[in-house]
Amino acid sequence: MVLIMENALRRIRSVADYQFGKGVGEKLFPDDVKIVYSKRTGRIRYIYLGGVRLATLRPTDGLFSLSIAGAKRIAEDTSLAKCFVTIQNSVSKFIAEGGDVFAVHVLKADDEIRSKDEVIVVNENGEVLAVGRALLSGKEMIAFKVGVAVKVRRGCLEES
Repeated sequence: MVLIMENALRRIRSVADYQFGKGVGEKLFPDDVKIVYSKRTGRIRYIYLGGVRLATLRPTDGLFSLSIAGAKRIAEDTSLAKCFVTIQNSVSKFIAEGGDVFAVHVLKADDEIRSKDEVIVVNENGEVLAVGRALLSGKEMIAFKVGVAVKVRRGCLEES
């Protein structure tokens, strides 16, 4: 049983390293995380820490959807991750309430971001506002002045 847990922990950490940047897996998933498996398929589904969901492993592509709690753990050390989109403070409240990020409001976006990547939206002060899916690459978010850059899945001020 311990060996299975170690293998599962190593697997989720390596997926996080691939998806968000080398070293993020260990930061996001400490040794005492609880891994919940799908009752139907037996595959890894949710990862919890202290009763709070950090991430969901999507069955469609095998990558993570982050919760706000998971995003905040990654944001504690931004040097490791390659998944941040920084927006203007003037639209912070709108984004935190679950509104989508428009390209015109993007100040900075990591170069490694590709369309359809899971991203963390932060304000100019580095505070986590939302998590969502990039619709543009990091370079396009900076270059474009029209259109949606990030489809927000959950804002930090939304009711759960």
